[in-house]
Amino acid sequence: MNTVKSLSLSLFSAIVLAGCGAQKLPNYKSITAITAPENVTKKKALTDDQLKFWNQYDIVKDTVPGMSVNRAYAELLKNRKAQKVIVGIVDSGVDIEHEDLKSVVWTNPKEIPDNGIDDDKNGYIDDIHGWNFLGDITKEHLEYERIIKDKSLVDEATYQEAKKIYDKKISDAQNEKNYLGTLLAQATKADDIIKKQLKKEIYTLDEVKTIDSKDTLVQKSTMIIQKMFSFGMPIADLKTEIQKELDAKEELLKKDNLDTDYRKVLGDNPNDIADTNYGNNNVIGPDKNEALHGTHVAGIVAQVRNNNIGGDGIANNVEILTARAVPDGDEYDKDIALAIRYAVDNGAKVINGSFGKSFSPHKNWVFDAIKYAAEKDVLIVHAAGNDAKNIDFYDNFPNDSEDKKTEISDNLITVGALNFEYGKNIVARFSNIGKINVDVFAPGVKIYATTPENTYKFLQGTSMAAPNVAGVAALIRSYYPKLKASQVKQILMDSGVVISNDVVVGGNPQDVRPFNELSKTGKIVNAYNAILMANQMAKK
Repeated sequence: MNTVKSLSLSLFSAIVLAGCGAQKLPNYKSITAITAPENVTKKKALTDDQLKFWNQYDIVKDTVPGMSVNRAYAELLKNRKAQKVIVGIVDSGVDIEHEDLKSVVWTNPKEIPDNGIDDDKNGYIDDIHGWNFLGDITKEHLEYERIIKDKSLVDEATYQEAKKIYDKKISDAQNEKNYLGTLLAQATKADDIIKKQLKKEIYTLDEVKTIDSKDTLVQKSTMIIQKMFSFGMPIADLKTEIQKELDAKEELLKKDNLDTDYRKVLGDNPNDIADTNYGNNNVIGPDKNEALHGTHVAGIVAQVRNNNIGGDGIANNVEILTARAVPDGDEYDKDIALAIRYAVDNGAKVINGSFGKSFSPHKNWVFDAIKYAAEKDVLIVHAAGNDAKNIDFYDNFPNDSEDKKTEISDNLITVGALNFEYGKNIVARFSNIGKINVDVFAPGVKIYATTPENTYKFLQGTSMAAPNVAGVAALIRSYYPKLKASQVKQILMDSGVVISNDVVVGGNPQDVRPFNELSKTGKIVNAYNAILMANQMAKK
């Protein structure tokens, strides 16, 4: 990463949450450098309504590890002008018709809608709101499965590694299928009992906790449902996800599970980066429900603030450009590389990538796309992954290093996920870590945002942490448009709040480590501090 030598890094790395006036940014010399307090007197547990906005709360004031977004707006950005910033969402598709997103959807100014002509001559006909590199595909194989089908994609060592994983997946599938089936049955039965007890179809964790019954079946169901809520999503959504996993195990156990060629409908050669005449302009995709992930990611960045609908996005002056390239399965390197280039060429200054995989046969295409984005001054924000692994040792693509040590560019930032509980459980149980290859952490559990068909849901994952950071990045680029992508990355990393606590890693109470060993910075992203630093850097 390039260093802006004029910065006093020792000052900025310590800046944390200092008060200032609404109209005028403070003199930095007046700021008392502090770190996040080790001992916090916690306020009472957040209600479900409060949880909808916890990612924007203040770590000192609210005693949850939010990003101090509301404070940044109230104290640093009030009545200040900003430029529109385009944020590329490379994902599963976005419901651009959603009530809380449709006003922030990017429209290609060089393309005439629905005339069947490539007006801007960029190779994509009628790409009004972005491009769908998957066409009508929704499901895909995992990358190691594709390698098993065609070993010519990789060298022998990589093929053997993929085969080892595949063979283990097959051997484990039956036991996992049995476990998931039992889990789903328990959740369904307990859910039915709690619905009857509370006399309502939809209920909250707080309501479950109020149940006082001597009926042993109700007591057992209450315990089960409370455990189910710990997964960070509504019970109905959890049951849906369990069913999806169960279906995937059943599919895996079929003898012909690798025979389907999902890519065939596109008509391109996925192993030829020059074959670009494929896909369509339907950025939602063929099924709105399959755009859940991308719609949620887009909402975290840009759902309209303060309109009393759903949640609030991080950035208030952005447009969402959709590049649909992530199926239900592993994305193709070709699609990701072209999607990044598409977003760059159409003016995106920030690109969010909430996806990842363990194998990347054409990783050089993606490396080249990342470098291209760097040349064009575009920041890429990428999710660290949800395998509770150390990606200094395990592969997680795409990344910005061929050897897991040396960065190929200075424009990609990798984000781990935080829980809303400040203290030893601050790190999300699923989040990947890495002293070298994870840069920062940000909120990623119970994040409330847009989902298809004008709905809103809590979801979790580093997929949610990344767009929280992308939103802050867009905020910086909106109010400080002269700052470069590399500078914005530096701001996000250096201005974060230092966490000095020992924390539980991977959800394992026996695995406790210093938080600063889990990422390059040992910090959590903070919008308030980032704006302070951006203001100082912009003056240099």
